[in-house]
Amino acid sequence: MISEIYDVIVVGAGHAGCEAAAAAANLGSKTLLVTMNMQTIGQMSCNPAMGGIAKGQIVREIDAMGGYSGIVADKSAIQFKMLNLSKGPAMWSPRTQNDRMLFAEEWRLALENTPNLDFFQDMVKQLIVENNKVTGVVTSLGIQIKAKSVVLTNGTFLNGLIHVGDKQLGGGRMGEPRAFGITEQLVSLGFEAGRMKTGTPPRVDGRSLDYSKMEEQKGDENPQKFSYLDTPKLTKQLSCHIVYTNETVHDILREGFDRSPMFNGTIQSLGPRYCPSIEDKINRFAERNRHQLFVEPEGWKTVEIYVNGFSSSLPEDVQIKAMKHIPGFENVKVFRPGYAIEYDYFPPTQLKHTLETKLIDNLYFAGQINGTTGYEEAAGQGLIAGINAHNKVHEKGEFILNRDEAYIGVLIDDLITKGTEEPYRMFTSRAEYRLLLRQDNADIRLTEKAFQLGLAKEDRLRRVEAKISESQSLEEFLRETSLKPGIINPILESIESSPVDQAYRAAQILTRPNMTLEKLDEIDFIKEASSQYNEEVREQAEINIKYRGYIEKEKENVAKLNRLENIKIPEDFDYTKLSSLSAEAKQKMSNVRPKTIAQAGRISGVSPADINVLLVYLGR
Repeated sequence: MISEIYDVIVVGAGHAGCEAAAAAANLGSKTLLVTMNMQTIGQMSCNPAMGGIAKGQIVREIDAMGGYSGIVADKSAIQFKMLNLSKGPAMWSPRTQNDRMLFAEEWRLALENTPNLDFFQDMVKQLIVENNKVTGVVTSLGIQIKAKSVVLTNGTFLNGLIHVGDKQLGGGRMGEPRAFGITEQLVSLGFEAGRMKTGTPPRVDGRSLDYSKMEEQKGDENPQKFSYLDTPKLTKQLSCHIVYTNETVHDILREGFDRSPMFNGTIQSLGPRYCPSIEDKINRFAERNRHQLFVEPEGWKTVEIYVNGFSSSLPEDVQIKAMKHIPGFENVKVFRPGYAIEYDYFPPTQLKHTLETKLIDNLYFAGQINGTTGYEEAAGQGLIAGINAHNKVHEKGEFILNRDEAYIGVLIDDLITKGTEEPYRMFTSRAEYRLLLRQDNADIRLTEKAFQLGLAKEDRLRRVEAKISESQSLEEFLRETSLKPGIINPILESIESSPVDQAYRAAQILTRPNMTLEKLDEIDFIKEASSQYNEEVREQAEINIKYRGYIEKEKENVAKLNRLENIKIPEDFDYTKLSSLSAEAKQKMSNVRPKTIAQAGRISGVSPADINVLLVYLGR
């Protein structure tokens, strides 16, 4: 039926699959996206939001690389917030609340308007593997589709099992069938597989809630956006609300613990540590008498509400009974109870940095199949897998982002070097160079790389070059402009900063705590000069001046580490012949097969002494 041989087949149309298919097709590969349901392309399976702490940085990076997630998020946003503004710029993280149905629609439209991309609705139940190389897929209808490479982005569908209390349903999402066959085949080919768990909260009828008993959470007064392109800015926003559980709610939930699959042994797999279910929270944090919940609208027109923070696999009657004791939820009507889902994953130490598997050539894994959680983490992996699948079949070089270049680089290096036994979630604390990896400079860091690949168009590159040039020009003006005490002291007094008794450069004054470029604009000639630049350029210049010393220090640390990154370890290196290596180091390095000394040093269980042994041997 399908006689065409594709360059890339992407299996699964979640966030990882959509980005993988878009990247491969935009680079020129003849690409096929196979999904079990064409109506759920780009589906937000869990919360209707994009971004957040460290995740927002990933969305900005995807956008800078020519991916679609930021564009789709902007077009479907109903609220925007920049999180962590009270902290330094390394911690600032953009987040949108999104219209769930509009988000999926925008993804589908974006993909349908992507050249070189075909679609097919069916379940892939088997890979075609010849001489340790993938050459296609077989669907549940028995259709064989040939390909030069395959990207698996199966999400929670591989042997998915849904839990609601003591009930179990086979499925990849509520109301959707699970996928089977692939896990068993991969295990027979020598892959190691495991099980993970995730969960989702109840969805409720917003008409049944009393918002007067909740705390309103509005979006930012001047909302920004994710994409560096000319996507629409929000002119109106929907509010979220905050409410808290209480002891009565907790007591009712505890009544159902004996029927909970988490506590009666039905679920053995590990769930996300930093997004626990409500029953897990009240069990682990028994000393707390309340937990915060976010009441989030699912879209502009729908009345459906997502109860963020109330993820649960307790019996539905217990969930509903407990919710009725949350302020504002007394008359709640439930559209769908929360549930947990167990699914297969493959420990990511079985992958290369390109996300190609070590065992089977031209086979790539991206998303939750690698043990991650979150739309953004999945999308970032999908982008890299799609790029490398294209590059491999067109005999181009590997594309790898380093830890000092992107959060996506940190994510993938963590996965393949350290592995994960619980769903991996990105945090700013995971990045040792987070001051370099800010959300505001993702375009500066990555657009030229995307242009060299062929993903970013020339107009996008020119826009970044203009941003760099203009911010440098503004920085130069501030470094050269002298401010006399009579001019600057009134402003310093207004922020309770010590007055000066001689002239200082504007850039020096800007480095003071609580001093901002906006405050300096109170001086007429400063405002006249700085108002020529847009907000993005002004922000870039201000950060570069205020944090220059810290940024330079981080760059020095990167340079030191890169010296170890440049010391390559042969792919077939035999660690067992080094008697001075610890037994654990031999085992771990033989398993991970690090490409460089620096990567070897990041493996859990490898000590500095082991690295010294390697350095001495390789030096010889």
